[in-house]
Amino acid sequence: MNLNKAQGLFDALQNRVNDTQTDVTKFTDGNSTAGTRVRRAMQAIKSLAQELRVEVQDQKNSAF
Repeated sequence: MNLNKAQGLFDALQNRVNDTQTDVTKFTDGNSTAGTRVRRAMQAIKSLAQELRVEVQDQKNSAF
């Protein structure tokens, strides 16, 4: 079992969310360009979350 892959994906997901905080703040302060960066980051986060979801399911299925 490769638990390190799941942990690595989770860490990448968490880092991406944390990195996006600045742009979210800028967007709420009226910077519309930051909104574009937030949307782009959210798409990447969605992809990472799906990849993590699949990895967890694969590891779970291989364990049983």
